[in-house]
Amino acid sequence: MKKLISTFGLDKSAWLTYRNKGIGGSDAGAVCGFNPYRTAMAVYQDKTSKEVEEMNNEAMRQGREFEDYVAGRFTEASGKKVRRANAMYYDENHPFMLADVDRMVVGENAGLECKTASPYLADKWEDGKIPMHYQLQCFHYMSVMNTEAWYIAVLIYGREFKFYRIEQDEGIIADLIRMEQDFWENHVKKGKMPNPDGSKLADSVIAEYFKQSAPVTVPLAGFDEKLKRRQELMEVISRMDTEKKQIEQEIKLYMGEAELAENDRYQVSWKAFCSSRLDVERLKEEEPQIYEKFIRQTTARRFTVKAA
Repeated sequence: MKKLISTFGLDKSAWLTYRNKGIGGSDAGAVCGFNPYRTAMAVYQDKTSKEVEEMNNEAMRQGREFEDYVAGRFTEASGKKVRRANAMYYDENHPFMLADVDRMVVGENAGLECKTASPYLADKWEDGKIPMHYQLQCFHYMSVMNTEAWYIAVLIYGREFKFYRIEQDEGIIADLIRMEQDFWENHVKKGKMPNPDGSKLADSVIAEYFKQSAPVTVPLAGFDEKLKRRQELMEVISRMDTEKKQIEQEIKLYMGEAELAENDRYQVSWKAFCSSRLDVERLKEEEPQIYEKFIRQTTARRFTVKAA
């Protein structure tokens, strides 16, 4: 490992700029396709965008603010002291691999990753389980920092605290390096977006990346079989959706005015509820000035397919 930059006193914008010079630990799971909240396409967008954008939400903020608490609980539970690294490092053999770690364990060739989790996700940590994208994050750090192991500690809000030790695995790390190197050299450096994976996350990245359209026509080459398969899938989905609705309708007829139906295996709920919805057309007609004041324009592209 080698120090890229000291993070002590480094402002957030500068930190993000350095972070986008390579693949960080939190990127590893997405690059390998194991992060349920982020795709390789999103990582590619971050690394190739000229604008440095900070990803932030309430969960991320709480995770940062509870980092000290989790580290303290780890020391209390394990008896092991930890220290801040206060630097961003890179792998001398693979300079695209970066590491800005939470803590290093004093007296051991190991580090610590601090996590927080919603109680609704507690099952992801049951029976010694660790979410795969977090495991890959730890293996990434082991590779960059050349350590023998990495600890991961998690605070499940309002329920429990636990920690695990992940031992170095040369096979996993070799595969991880290969996949990250392929992503960096064949996608980021060449400016070639990774293949989509069919997720809603991929939809959002594509929509953000290609916001505008141009009045040009390109030859549709090499997609005949895929479009044929798409049509077949749409027909299957339509039949399955109709069958699903039919089952629901039969149960509704059986229930009548009852709110609940249950047996040893299932519980079905069909309760009345009230909802409020703005009458946009009436507002536009009767209060046009108010309508114009609060209307918000959005830009989107509609995707359609027609058989020739």
